Amino acid sequence: MTDGDRSRVRRRQAMGIGAAGVLSLRSWPAWAQTPAPSPRVAVVVGNAAYPGAPLRNAVRDAQAMGAALAALGFEVVEARNAGKAQMEAAFARARELLMGQSGVGLFFYAGHAVQLDWRNFLLPVDASPATAQEAARQAVDVQAAIEAFRAAGTRLNIVVLDACRDNPFGAAAGGKGLAPMDAPPGTYLAYATAPGHTADDGDAATGNGLYTSFLLREIARPQAHIEEVFKRVRLQVRRASAGKQVPWDATSLEEDFFFAQGQRVPTPTERDRDAAFDEEKGHWDRIRVSRRAEDFYEFLQRHPNGAMSELAQYRLDQITATPVRATRLGARAPHMLASGAERYKVGDTFEYDWIDRLDGDRKVVFRHKVTAIDEQGRVFMNKGTTIYDQMGNLLRNSYGVRDPAAPTVPADMQVGKRWRASYWNEREGLRYRNYHDYHVVSLEPLKSPLGELMAYKVVGRGESVTPTRVNRMLSERWIDPATMHEIRNEFRFVSPGERTFQHKLQVMTKRWLVPRS
Repeated sequence: MTDGDRSRVRRRQAMGIGAAGVLSLRSWPAWAQTPAPSPRVAVVVGNAAYPGAPLRNAVRDAQAMGAALAALGFEVVEARNAGKAQMEAAFARARELLMGQSGVGLFFYAGHAVQLDWRNFLLPVDASPATAQEAARQAVDVQAAIEAFRAAGTRLNIVVLDACRDNPFGAAAGGKGLAPMDAPPGTYLAYATAPGHTADDGDAATGNGLYTSFLLREIARPQAHIEEVFKRVRLQVRRASAGKQVPWDATSLEEDFFFAQGQRVPTPTERDRDAAFDEEKGHWDRIRVSRRAEDFYEFLQRHPNGAMSELAQYRLDQITATPVRATRLGARAPHMLASGAERYKVGDTFEYDWIDRLDGDRKVVFRHKVTAIDEQGRVFMNKGTTIYDQMGNLLRNSYGVRDPAAPTVPADMQVGKRWRASYWNEREGLRYRNYHDYHVVSLEPLKSPLGELMAYKVVGRGESVTPTRVNRMLSERWIDPATMHEIRNEFRFVSPGERTFQHKLQVMTKRWLVPRS
């Protein structure tokens, strides 16, 4: 550390704001003093000293998180037992440190919070609202933290709310738990539990809340990638709470992020990718028909972002009680079918309109009827000419066999979700690998034979690797959240290098012939 660096750190550590709150800055550790392309600043707030509604571990959660983030290369603005003025000052200081540098902003909050009219408010220790209007006036809107970072021109923001304890002010200060939020561009939102539910504050012996204790462990892992961190935390909290608390997150990130400063994971080679697929598939084959929840917890812990993780998540949700889910994901969001729920039943009948624009817009209509479902959950259409799994993913048709089923329809959905799908395809004696990535980009109205409905739009990119060539594909799919069925699918093959499109576009649209009850 240079003399100039030491001087700046001393000036920042000397800052204090008021007696009701503690505001401090942690310097980067010596090993993280390598030049960085942009700053990383974290605002960490822990509020516990609420008159009449104290919390055991909120301040300890914030202290531990502040120390962990400082060790990972963040400059930490910390406020403990803060009033509204102290919280706002912390955001202002972070904005000052990040201004105009295209940096990374992180906000961690442990304490009480409430929801009002689908907005979330963090409660300072000096808040004592008697009405909803007073709660909004005395509290700090979560959006204020996000706006502080965005006003500074950050390229990436992370907001972590371990703030879903029981509402200490009753119905006057809003409903139970927190309300869901859409992640603004470049933002990752993480809740300690699903919207509308409450989280465990832990006990005196543990020293941390349930959610924060696992988050501290995961961000300390080498090469801790943000999506894998929060997927592992969600799994561990769910497991430890026996399904009573299931964390929730939403993302709009378009770039990778690792918690430790300067860490990067090299792009895998084709050999690395094949080896990872073989290892994961071997594990999946050993447990795919298991009825033990522990087998799927172990699989997801080892492969949190794997090609078969959605299959494992759905299977886990089938075996255990249905996990806690947000019942409403926004003012205009439709009903969402829970993960693990059956998506097909015997007698379901529907048609696919299939158009191949390569052949003069040739249209073919396929009629499918579910004629049987076996104990493994395989869904037999038309007496077995086509086979799906209960998620709606293809296992076999006249074009060949897939092993495993490729989750083009995931376990659950929300805007921003990403997942992978890899499988072997066997057709006419040829066996080849397929690799696909999917991203939920929007919830939007879709006109279909079912009428207009709100559907999730999913974009996909993938390739089939045969012994002689690589076929690359782009796809767009629309999923009905009420049934989790794919109701429209468009895909194209692209040429090597993706410089031009081949003139092939296939469109498939599903419509029910027998309405579901």
